[in-house]
Amino acid sequence: MSDEVAPRRRIVAVVNAGSGGGNDDALAERLTRLFRDAGADAEIRLARGADIDAAVKAAVAAKPDVIVAGGGDGTVSAVSAGVVGTEIALGVLPLGTLNHFAKDLGMPLDIETAVAVIATGPTTRVDVGEVNGRVFVNNSSLGLYPDIVRDRERQQRRLGRGKWPALLWATLAALRRFPFLAVKLSFDGSDHVYRTPFVFIGNNEYRMEGFAIGERDGLDDGCLSLYIAQRPGRARLFQLAIRALFGRLRQARDFQVFQAREIVVESRHRRLRVATDGEVTSMTPPLRYRVRAASLLVVRPAPTDASR
Repeated sequence: MSDEVAPRRRIVAVVNAGSGGGNDDALAERLTRLFRDAGADAEIRLARGADIDAAVKAAVAAKPDVIVAGGGDGTVSAVSAGVVGTEIALGVLPLGTLNHFAKDLGMPLDIETAVAVIATGPTTRVDVGEVNGRVFVNNSSLGLYPDIVRDRERQQRRLGRGKWPALLWATLAALRRFPFLAVKLSFDGSDHVYRTPFVFIGNNEYRMEGFAIGERDGLDDGCLSLYIAQRPGRARLFQLAIRALFGRLRQARDFQVFQAREIVVESRHRRLRVATDGEVTSMTPPLRYRVRAASLLVVRPAPTDASR
């Protein structure tokens, strides 16, 4: 039996100081102490907004064992884009509001327990999605959702509304306009033409029914999942939501689900608003989606007997 002691992990944590509440110097000191007590050497770097990308680049240049994304899914996405395809592992500290990727990864939502996992937990490889060179770990969408996000951000900036009230008003405004998007989708050697209020493309397969809607069972199946509703009005979209809650969404004739490794989206629009992990950018069609299988090294909890 070997008496060798595993070396302490070298960690750089990029913490979004604008994510959630209390992500300040006091949190940085606490995280430094927690990582030290858990057996790792960690440098905590606080960043905000546009500074996060620069902080990620500097962290990658330092070549630590793990770069931690401390924040919500937008922060996770930014750090993932920096480390994907390298031997640097991603660690996730769930400091955001929804923490979708952290939950799908099986990370504990308690900070102290999450730190312990990042400090000593095993690493594995998972997939990421990519659209026109932009990496996403959760999903990308066109149509209603990017419009809602853009309007929500405008209301927060111009009217000073909080995130959730702004989201409510933006959603109501989008449903009132209810714009349709004409697209041609190409995958698996065939073309499909749709007129739809939304196109949703997930990194791996999402549950679209029941109270676990929006969750994923796996992050390493090597596929993109495409979800699209064809020509539903407002009332029909509401009916689809009800069907989802009662586990009957897949039986709906105008709701379709596909899996593919690559998807091309064409449109007559010169530019399209594209949401990736909740961040909206403007892109020039065609949009070329692909899955980058097993390209992201991550730290996650050791599997239990029940999950093996």
